[in-house]
Amino acid sequence: MALYTTQAHVTGGRAGHGETSDGLLKVDLAMPKELGGPGGATNPEQLFAVGYAACFESAVRFIARKQKLPLTDAAITSTVSLLPHGEGFKLGVALAVETKGLDQAAADALVSAAHQVCPYSNAIRGNIDVALSVKAA
Repeated sequence: MALYTTQAHVTGGRAGHGETSDGLLKVDLAMPKELGGPGGATNPEQLFAVGYAACFESAVRFIARKQKLPLTDAAITSTVSLLPHGEGFKLGVALAVETKGLDQAAADALVSAAHQVCPYSNAIRGNIDVALSVKAA
């Protein structure tokens, strides 16, 4: 049984408009200038980067609570790259994790554990390479 389900509707693909069924997210989409488009609006890679970073930080905080770690703060910088793949494309991801309240070894172990429970990590495991880096403070 699903814990949560949402729905989005998009028309026009990368040059279109997307909206969630509850109306909370309404976004115009445009091909980035780097790919020959006009830019000026968001794109699927940016949306993926924000979603993955938010989800991964929540996983970090979940594991810290579960393990009763003294984590006082965390932040994630997510870098998503569109890469060529044969006749098509694939994504590459780098997650730079910053933690406060932990030493480096504890932060590394926390991020490794979070990578095992994060829904985005689980969804893409084996399909998208994810480079993790951790900075403890």
